Amino acid sequence: MRSNSSLLFALIMLAAPLCAQPDTRELTFLNWADYIDPEIIETFHQRTGTAVKQIHFDSNTTRDQLLLETDGKGFDLVVVNGAALRILAKRGWLEPINQGDIPNLRHIEPRWRSEFEGAERYCAPYFWGTVGIAYRSDLIPVVVTSWMDLFRPHESLRGKLGMVEDAGDLIGAALKALGYSLNSTDKKELKAAEALLLEQKPHVKTYRYVSLDERSALVTGEVAMSMMYSGDAMMVKQYNEDIVYVLPEEGGNVWVDYLCVLSKSTNKSAAKQFIDFLNEPQVAAQLAQYVYYATPNSTAQGLLPPEYLNDPVIFPRGLAMQNSEPYRPLPPRTLKRRSAIFSRIVN
Repeated sequence: MRSNSSLLFALIMLAAPLCAQPDTRELTFLNWADYIDPEIIETFHQRTGTAVKQIHFDSNTTRDQLLLETDGKGFDLVVVNGAALRILAKRGWLEPINQGDIPNLRHIEPRWRSEFEGAERYCAPYFWGTVGIAYRSDLIPVVVTSWMDLFRPHESLRGKLGMVEDAGDLIGAALKALGYSLNSTDKKELKAAEALLLEQKPHVKTYRYVSLDERSALVTGEVAMSMMYSGDAMMVKQYNEDIVYVLPEEGGNVWVDYLCVLSKSTNKSAAKQFIDFLNEPQVAAQLAQYVYYATPNSTAQGLLPPEYLNDPVIFPRGLAMQNSEPYRPLPPRTLKRRSAIFSRIVN
């Protein structure tokens, strides 16, 4: 689906103001790996003279640790999951934004701007998607439909599963497998989720997220089934056509990622300019086809091919989607309990 990127790149360059005066600014962008098209970063650099340096994290927990260690200093932009917005804003790390700062916010579907507390005040929606299961159909003799296919797998899959090193996703999926809300605060339900995770543990090869290139353990077959984000599964599928993604019938997490400017950034104006650039419809359409996630930019959707808009992995429908839910803020006591469970599982 990346075949249209050259055309979109040409459109973007034609749209660049001829009189733009480049400068020597550099933005530091705290981001997931492979979560932005390098060509788009280069286009922004050519248009404005502002370079974008990325620092990657491999889990929401790692990102939060980086921000905690630096007190939010040293970064200009960060990708934040919706459930973490309230906490990061409360710490004073996020700079408020408005449509005057970022005019292209007018292209964003309103529901995504208000899905989480603090989103409309502090951030611009980046992408949304689901968390489900990616598996090798040639290595697993059944069609995967349920979280229990991952948590109580066939004995032949011992040491062949991949999970994620994130407390929310790990415990949330176990709760969904048992028929509970992934936002549960109930002690008995959390205890049952921990028991299920401990039961699964002998089958788990790694709790580190699988890579997204041709060396990915899912591509080589070292991992036969893994918990995974929807767009990432499509990204690795280009290296092995036997990789299948499913949103389990019990539902999963519907997440929204946001672009936020750090309050201690020394380049706030350039950071907001970059967010505005990413929401130009042609740019947003190119970016969507690169990362394989659902763009919240409604104008960009009109530029995307039917195979993207009709793909059930990108835009899931049906009962599994109805059973899915976003993460919501949890009480401190519950977060402490979940953190203890997570430590016992992954250590």
